[in-house]
Amino acid sequence: MRMRRSVLVLVLFLLFILQGTILPWLMPDSWQMRIIPNLVFIVLLFVTVYHHRHTALVLGLAFGMLHDIIFYGRILGAHSFAMGLSAYLIGLIFQLPRAPLPLMMSVVLLGSLLQDSILFAIYSVFNLTQVPYNWALLNHMLPTMLFHFAIGLILYIPVRRQLELLKKETRKEENA
Repeated sequence: MRMRRSVLVLVLFLLFILQGTILPWLMPDSWQMRIIPNLVFIVLLFVTVYHHRHTALVLGLAFGMLHDIIFYGRILGAHSFAMGLSAYLIGLIFQLPRAPLPLMMSVVLLGSLLQDSILFAIYSVFNLTQVPYNWALLNHMLPTMLFHFAIGLILYIPVRRQLELLKKETRKEENA
């Protein structure tokens, strides 16, 4: 089990590097001002549904802090809090070992909206944004949700299979 969890953390770290280095080159310039890709968070949503919400919470806090330090230095802890809390809350609502594709894509959309709304609230409280919520929703959150939806469709089968294997290994260790 330790090996598979280490692989999960390594994959999340590679996705973190990919979203900061290669993905901006692949996205058209007109998208880069509207879409904020977060590949790590998409996989965390899979972890919270197919594995366990506490694992997603810890990974969300850790990788969110990496986002805060590397990408967004304006306020430390905002992305960490948003990723951890939204992954945990989604895990409270949707804890299904065999979630079908339509449900998982709904989780990706809802999780993306929840995370962006939490970030918007934090930025509003600390007066780091002056735009109204409906403007941010239409110009940033909805395009990001659609992008996350498309990436979630691509990642659905490989990530689900790996998390099902992790769940089986966890059960074997608990029963032994």
